[in-house]
Amino acid sequence: MTDYFSSDFKLGILGGGQLGKMMLYETRKFDIQTLVLDPSPEAPSRISCDHFFQGDLMDYDTVLEFGRKADVLTFEIETVNVKALEKLEQEGKKVYPSSQTLKKIQDKGVQKQFYTENAIPTAAFKKFDSKKKLLESIQKGEIQMPFVWKSTTGGYDGKGVTVIKSEGALNELDESPCIAEDLIPFKNELAVIVARNPSGDLKTYPVVEMEFHPEANQVEYVICPARIDPSVAEKARKVAEKVSKAFEHVGLLAVEMFQTEDDQILVNEVAPRPHNSGHYSIEAGFTNQFEQQIRAILDLPLGNTDSKVGGVMVNLVGEEGYTGNVIYENIREIMKLKGVTPHIYGKKITRPFRKMGHVTIVNEDLAEARILAEIVKNTIRVTGSEKIN
Repeated sequence: MTDYFSSDFKLGILGGGQLGKMMLYETRKFDIQTLVLDPSPEAPSRISCDHFFQGDLMDYDTVLEFGRKADVLTFEIETVNVKALEKLEQEGKKVYPSSQTLKKIQDKGVQKQFYTENAIPTAAFKKFDSKKKLLESIQKGEIQMPFVWKSTTGGYDGKGVTVIKSEGALNELDESPCIAEDLIPFKNELAVIVARNPSGDLKTYPVVEMEFHPEANQVEYVICPARIDPSVAEKARKVAEKVSKAFEHVGLLAVEMFQTEDDQILVNEVAPRPHNSGHYSIEAGFTNQFEQQIRAILDLPLGNTDSKVGGVMVNLVGEEGYTGNVIYENIREIMKLKGVTPHIYGKKITRPFRKMGHVTIVNEDLAEARILAEIVKNTIRVTGSEKIN
């Protein structure tokens, strides 16, 4: 059995953003030695890891060389070179989640096909190699508006996803391979985080409810527990477990879902890593998602996924009209409020809708937490040193 604690063991993390930074809080707690690779010399994780390497996550040789320095390798972002991960696995390196899991998730077209093949409920869709093929299908009447357009690769934080309601909106789409998905009338957008270790032990976190920004298509609020009927919550957790077992992932898998008007659960997409929908657990949970990620990939006993208290998470994103050096206006005011904890990610430069941090509000009364979350959202502003005309 490997001795991870206060030893020569090295955990490698591909990606040095805020998710890596928050994972590193937990490795510090356990005194686990860490290496981080990220293309930015100012990556948020730089201040927290033992060894930082600057390099391209999509470059085969860079990832291969970095991976050989670690005993176990994980990632906090999906855009990494899968072929390099496959080679490392062939050399005997432990990579969690595996390259095979990541390959099925990186491409949304492959991911959606995987759901169909494994009888996982999801919205009906069609795959297209190009914008031209999509337009031809629309002209033939095979695709009806409105529908959801998704780029199969490269989408994040609301980018690469558009609801198409008119022909004019088609002009804004790029030429990349894509999927056209039925627009689902739904009551709620939900998420469940599943933890699984190499031994096959599996635990799910409580179902959370996500409220989205209408323009940026980013999560504004995450509410835990979701304000839904217990039978629907149980159904969502069962679907998430089925997805986890199908992917055979190790680590965390965030499963985003729709609760339809007739209370069916449809899987939207997944992320094989810690996720925005689990940030609330740092303050509200017995075992936060970042500690759970470490436990899972190192095959340690999984922690208690229950919540101690109700929690609401508010994303802090750059205000429209500002860029340059970040300024957190009124942060002192929100820190006066009961149960409010801000998390600043360490990104020095802001831009419109860029994720710069989050705030967690905990309260025995979830309705009160939601009211406080609204106050927080309306009080703190993430601006910058330069105004955009």
